[in-house]
Amino acid sequence: MRPRIYIDGHNLALDQGTGVATYARNLSFRLGGLGAEVGVLYGTRASPSRNPLIREIAFFDNRVGEANAWLRWVRSARRTMLSPFGEYASGVPVTGKVVSTTFESRMPHYDHLWNVENGFTVAHNHFRHYKARMTVRMPRPPEIMHWTYPLAMRVPGAKNIYTLHDLVPLRLPYTTLDHKRRYFRLNRLLVKKADHIITVSEASKRDIVNLLGADPDKVTNTYQSVEIPRKFSDKPVPEAMDEIKGSFGLDWKGYFMFFGAIEPKKNVGRMIEAFLSSGSDLPLVIVGKQAWKSEEELKLLFDDHIRFQVQEGSILRTRRKIILLDYAPFRLLISLIRGARACLFPSLYEGFGLPALEAMKLGTPVMTSNTSSLPEVVGDAAITVDPYDVRAMVEAIRALDKDADLRGWLEQAGPRRAALFSAEQYERRLAEVYARLGVKVEPGSGGAAAAPLPLAAE
Repeated sequence: MRPRIYIDGHNLALDQGTGVATYARNLSFRLGGLGAEVGVLYGTRASPSRNPLIREIAFFDNRVGEANAWLRWVRSARRTMLSPFGEYASGVPVTGKVVSTTFESRMPHYDHLWNVENGFTVAHNHFRHYKARMTVRMPRPPEIMHWTYPLAMRVPGAKNIYTLHDLVPLRLPYTTLDHKRRYFRLNRLLVKKADHIITVSEASKRDIVNLLGADPDKVTNTYQSVEIPRKFSDKPVPEAMDEIKGSFGLDWKGYFMFFGAIEPKKNVGRMIEAFLSSGSDLPLVIVGKQAWKSEEELKLLFDDHIRFQVQEGSILRTRRKIILLDYAPFRLLISLIRGARACLFPSLYEGFGLPALEAMKLGTPVMTSNTSSLPEVVGDAAITVDPYDVRAMVEAIRALDKDADLRGWLEQAGPRRAALFSAEQYERRLAEVYARLGVKVEPGSGGAAAAPLPLAAE
């Protein structure tokens, strides 16, 4: 009988993916590769129903039968009051009666799905009022409940393990909107009560031990896997060139690139300042949703000096030094990364830094930071700089712009480094953790393929 290992769908249900969503989706496929029976617990607004078709419909559109705002508030207050008694998860039948092709790229690998109506919100309120984890019961609990995010939830009868990706709200509190006192209390509670803690770098493990007082033997760094479907990564170069030229008017290897959420910890403001100071003739393409304080990070975008004029035949055209794209479809995003002269990721802090590794896997040179987890992840296969030192970034961008030999070396070194974070290595590290908790799985026994994932916006 296959061991049952479930994960939460906290970030998987978001309309726009995050780094944690990428982590959770990759984890689900690796659990399939380990031969586990995989369940995913969601917490959408979908109300329970006795009709299986309605439950399936509500999973993909949870506005089914939605009450008005007043009734939702009353119901939420009542459930928070009763949350010490726990919640029950309802099975979600996915039979194929609902055409769900649109959601394929966002769906995890699963054998079955579960949902607790507004479960993550109720658990958040439960912790605020009772300073404890909320119990979620299932008809057949898994051997392991692997929470991919610090959630105040537990499944009785299972080994509850939690992935803590980083402690940015405690290390760089001014870069996040988290309620810091509550965040600290929750993570300290999880470290104390969890059967085990998983993290994604040695830097994050040190923070968990030093800031939360965790027992080092109770915290395991499994790193992550970097996975990009070959139909996108191995697309013929002429085809990828046509895509970026036709879609964005960009030349192959004729631009620099950043992709990810635009927020304070990503250091986009200093990156823009450094790029403009570098004097490069190429544009900088920024692909990412604008998050908290993004207007501060992007304020240089609205200055006149980032526009310049070029002669095209008899026509004088205005070009922009910086191109801001809120979104690019996954297949185009992969082609954009492959076609960039280099990718720039000068983050102030990262628990793992998956975008840098994804670019390296695609053979694109990378400039990133020499802080937090990034040096241990990228090794010597990327240029690393002090993220607070704009001048150091200027010199790195100039080197990447002008030194073809340097770029050629990084284009070869990047994929070799990324190979250390393969799906097979990740499965092996996960299997070792689960074995310590008494659940045996075999790497490679399930043969689950990698999912077609949006790249991380950590």
